[in-house]
Amino acid sequence: MSMKPLSAFQYRARQSIRGVFTDIDDTLSTDGRLTADAYQAMENLQDAGFLVVPITGRPAGWCDHIARMWPVDGVVGENGAFYFRYDQKNKRMDRRYVDDDATRAANRLRLEKLGKHILEHVVGTAISADQLYRETDLAIDFCEDVPALNQADIDHIVKLFEDDGATAKVSSIHVNGWYGTYDKLTMSQHFAKDCLGIDLDQTKSEFVFAGDSPNDAPMFAFFPHAVGVANVRDFEHQLTAKPAYVTDDRGGAGFSALAKSLIDARGAVS
Repeated sequence: MSMKPLSAFQYRARQSIRGVFTDIDDTLSTDGRLTADAYQAMENLQDAGFLVVPITGRPAGWCDHIARMWPVDGVVGENGAFYFRYDQKNKRMDRRYVDDDATRAANRLRLEKLGKHILEHVVGTAISADQLYRETDLAIDFCEDVPALNQADIDHIVKLFEDDGATAKVSSIHVNGWYGTYDKLTMSQHFAKDCLGIDLDQTKSEFVFAGDSPNDAPMFAFFPHAVGVANVRDFEHQLTAKPAYVTDDRGGAGFSALAKSLIDARGAVS
């Protein structure tokens, strides 16, 4: 399936959108920074009545902050290991994990050992700088804080994870690995049901997912109105599923354009 330009996202379809699920790295961010425009776009979406939920591979420590302080309705983190939702009224963080405390603790020990093995066998990589704040997975950095590795090295990292029985997914900056079969989509469905009272299987055409990389493929496949920011083309040959639409601009500028197109359609309904 070829990706259509964002301009092909039909007006009537945009009018029916209720919310936006979005990746963070290189979808909201640009060159590693969250721009003012992209942050403002999230706030503009909420002000216009849209639900906004980041779906990210970033760690639990970051997600606690995001759920509390960003203009969002909740966050799914560590590639689907959990969701966090801050209850503003009751001043309480609601958390749901796939695995219980004991399982997460045991898996962290296994992943620590596996991380050392990966570093020994792939020269030039590193444990992600945000690993200390993770609860469920291991993030191997291949270009965020290290010189960019080639595709063969990235593939080798994935194989080392899989040889140890772990699931491995490639983002735009990390290879993330964990023990279990969950992904971004399954936890997004749990979040929608638990926190929003929404059955995504029945209402997926009323939501947009915005992303940019191979670990977003389950979301691209599920949502008929999935949108890739322009840098998704960097991974086009690696995607097992492609978004329906692609923006003209990369990163946060692409997300901002998507937000504007949805808000403009919503404004015409009001």
